[in-house]
Amino acid sequence: SRLQQEYVPSAHLSAACTCLAWAPPGGRPPPSKDGPQRKKRKSEVAEVDKQLDILAIGTAVGSVLLYSTVKGELQSKLDGGHDNKVNCVRWHQDNCCLYSCSDDKHIVEWNTQTCKVKCKWKGDNSSVTSLCVSPDGKMLLSAGRTIKLWDLETKEVYRHFTGHATSVSSLMFTTVKPMNENKPFDGITGLYFLSGAIHDRLLSVWYIRSDRKEKNAVMSFTVTDEPTFIDLTVSEVKEEPVKLAVVCRDGQLHLFEHILNGYCKKPLTSNCTIQIATPGNDGDSTPKPVPILAAAFCSDKQSLLLVYGNLLQPIIEKVSLNTSESHVCLIRNVQKALSLRTDVAVTKVKTPVANSDTKVLVPGVPGHSTAVKTPSSGKEKKKNKRKPGETEESIEERLESLDIDVSKVKTPGGLPQTDSFAVLLVQGLESNDAEILNRVLNTRKENVIKNTVARMPIHAVIPLLHELTKRLQGNPYSASLMVRWLKSVFTLHASYLSTLPDLIPQLGMLYQLMESRVKTLQKLSRLHGRLFILVTQVAASETVQDVTEVNQTAKLVYEDESSEEEGSDDEMIADKDSDENWDEDEEKEERSDEQDMTVEKEINGDSDLEPENESEEE
Repeated sequence: SRLQQEYVPSAHLSAACTCLAWAPPGGRPPPSKDGPQRKKRKSEVAEVDKQLDILAIGTAVGSVLLYSTVKGELQSKLDGGHDNKVNCVRWHQDNCCLYSCSDDKHIVEWNTQTCKVKCKWKGDNSSVTSLCVSPDGKMLLSAGRTIKLWDLETKEVYRHFTGHATSVSSLMFTTVKPMNENKPFDGITGLYFLSGAIHDRLLSVWYIRSDRKEKNAVMSFTVTDEPTFIDLTVSEVKEEPVKLAVVCRDGQLHLFEHILNGYCKKPLTSNCTIQIATPGNDGDSTPKPVPILAAAFCSDKQSLLLVYGNLLQPIIEKVSLNTSESHVCLIRNVQKALSLRTDVAVTKVKTPVANSDTKVLVPGVPGHSTAVKTPSSGKEKKKNKRKPGETEESIEERLESLDIDVSKVKTPGGLPQTDSFAVLLVQGLESNDAEILNRVLNTRKENVIKNTVARMPIHAVIPLLHELTKRLQGNPYSASLMVRWLKSVFTLHASYLSTLPDLIPQLGMLYQLMESRVKTLQKLSRLHGRLFILVTQVAASETVQDVTEVNQTAKLVYEDESSEEEGSDDEMIADKDSDENWDEDEEKEERSDEQDMTVEKEINGDSDLEPENESEEE
């Protein structure tokens, strides 16, 4: 696990390295004859031939560097092929050809001896992200999102495959010979190859057929996160399973073992998952995961080389495969292995001793320490960074000298007054702290709500909506406050929300809440109208009862014998008249009371009260 060589290209800042590929041991360009040569022994020559030497490095500006690890220097630079970032470089097994693909949509075939472009052709409508040369060297796989198989002689597309939804990050052949050995082999038909893409948890396996009918994957392997490093043992015999080691972004390693024999509908899960963690015994009681960076099968196909730790100083370890268990956790003490010595810088800076109850409100001026007031005693502890005799001004004095009103800075509540709670709100949402959320969301000031929503980061919008939805289901009092927040979220962040693909399921609960509330509104308003009519009628009848009855018994009754019948008739008529007048008065009163409710009744589709009931009332 020791660093052997380090090479920093001269333009490493402007042209960062993007991809690497080792040249095959046999196909090395002839050495330059500049220095005095000495004769090599036979054993030496054999050894050098086996050793990997040339490394092709693709850069972000489109050039390809050839670096010799034996000499420890840059051998040549391939320019003029691409005018954008190189995504992948691949060597041809036999001749000194190098293939590279780029964001400029082109694939370039280089002659590494003359450092010139041998051939350049358009590989896709968008950027080409991955390449792979077939085992016989006559075909080339290229992929952006769709995968194409090219005939290297004619540079024409031989087969198309559907590929992935995102850009493909890795392509490799998994078999050398076809499984069906009856038919004559043309070098490509009947082979399987594997592809993985960014943000995609499925690795797909494709089968090259003799016809062009089928374009979809024949099987897929599922992993826990985006694959970052893939290694496999190529299946050479018919019954030999392909072994696959996939390192994911979450630092886990998945091992698969499968015989490729045609179509499989369900995604295959891993036979074994390997993780590495710290023991967590000394000082720190909780074990921490150690990310696996890469893994490769050894030549015996039974053991694995694991690379783990941090990228600056990785640890490489050989592990024998024991696939009987489905989950293996290796315990490694990385801290002891990684003894990075950092000299403690001697400084005269002292950190001021602050009381645990102190609230720090305003960031101090850099290089100065503020006087900390302890709540118990009114005395000020002053930490001096200057000469011992000199006293330091407090923040208050400084602000006074700056002519800033101190009362504005210091508030009686202990918290600074602000026109937005964006930071508090985000903290509350992230930590799910009910106290903070209550403090922020119970705000009634419209401008504070608007400012908070406007200043909050985009990623907090959906969590805020979920929180508001949860609170809307509570009591009506809080719901009326939450509606204000909802309104400003929708007005200010409508453009962001409309870009989300899964917006409808995210806001489903909210839609249902609103619909259920709106449905009951009509019924409630009808009920309100009826109750209002009842209340006014009851009030009217009470006022009628309150009028003091006049004593109407006659003090003197004079009866005329001759006109007895006529008189009785006249009295009847008079009585009736007075009754009718009384009725009219009462009706007038009622009408005036009921006038303001007629509109509402008409809207709600209610007819007036039935005449029978009215007469009863009277």
